[in-house]
Amino acid sequence: MARTRISISLEQEQAERIRRHAERAGMDVSAYLVHAATRQMAETEAIEEQFAGVDAVIAAAETEAARAGELPEEPVADLTEEERRDVERALGLVYGADRPAVRPGEAA
Repeated sequence: MARTRISISLEQEQAERIRRHAERAGMDVSAYLVHAATRQMAETEAIEEQFAGVDAVIAAAETEAARAGELPEEPVADLTEEERRDVERALGLVYGADRPAVRPGEAA
């Protein structure tokens, strides 16, 4: 397999620390850095795979929330006073009691 050289720049103190760790691991610096990077990539990929389902659910919820925040093109039919109170209570649960006092069906 062909090898590729990658050049990195780092502070002298970091370089010395890496050299010491490589020596303790019985590896040269190049092998040590490749091993560390490969291990980090494998951990990241495993975490991404493990949480892919959760990330998809979050993305779908964010999309749905964005759509829910859009105003309908047509005005909403008039609500009864009881329906308005129900909507206000629900909005209070979602947005908190200190949200601006805009009643359902009224302009902000």
